[in-house]
Amino acid sequence: KGIDIFSPVHRYYGSYQDLGGLTESSPVFIKGYKVGQVDAVKYDFTAKTPFVITISINKDINLPIGSRIELFDDGLLGGKAAQIVLPDSADMTKFYANNDTLPTSVSHGLVASLQEQLMPKISNAIEHVDSLVVSANGLIKSDELKKSLGNVETITAELKVASVKLKNMMNSDIPLIVTDVRSTMADVRDFAGKLNNLDLAATMLKVNSTLDNVNSFTAKLNSTEGTVGLLMNDRSLYDKINTTVGDADKLIVDLKLNPKRYVHFSLFGNSSERRKQDKRSAEAAKAEE
Repeated sequence: KGIDIFSPVHRYYGSYQDLGGLTESSPVFIKGYKVGQVDAVKYDFTAKTPFVITISINKDINLPIGSRIELFDDGLLGGKAAQIVLPDSADMTKFYANNDTLPTSVSHGLVASLQEQLMPKISNAIEHVDSLVVSANGLIKSDELKKSLGNVETITAELKVASVKLKNMMNSDIPLIVTDVRSTMADVRDFAGKLNNLDLAATMLKVNSTLDNVNSFTAKLNSTEGTVGLLMNDRSLYDKINTTVGDADKLIVDLKLNPKRYVHFSLFGNSSERRKQDKRSAEAAKAEE
């Protein structure tokens, strides 16, 4: 590990406020290719940037003006390394000389970037967790939770009782219900058998015969044959009968009111006298009409 001591090199210097774990013999890269190493690390307590590092790279590699030494994370374990960052637009005619001091910088690696991104979120999550813990403690100590737990115990006990009752019912009542259902099904099958044994054809013939008789009777009522048919269908005959009935009713009423007009008893009178009386009664009756 390190640079061949027999190879000619150029040395450059850089100062830092914090090395972040960089040590002597740490590699130096240019665009991912190892070109040298850190030769020395010195600490000056009086300087504003107390750490001064010395790097050595192959002298055949010229560093254009504007290049800088940058520290970065070498791997996920937190090791540090140095790299030469070349300028975007360099004048390839002007280069740093051996033993020059280069500008420096520090690159935040993957772990540092993740820390910067995740730490605020982690802190926020910790605050939420702490709030949840406090709320949970308050809930555990609250009377409402105790009441709820008591209700749960009561419900559990009631469920146990209901389960026992259901089990007893399954063992006692259900068999009786099944027996009743079987008996009912047997009765239904017996009734169905009796229906199958009935002479449905003969029964239907009787029903049809009865319907024919009803139809015949209805037809006769609608026709003019017979007394009932004439009464229902002959208006003039109906009117005459109705008039006759009315006259008979009037005669009966008059007979009740004036019986002497129709019945005469004379033990000593002669027939001439009776004829005169009858004539007067007839004329009186005709006048009333």
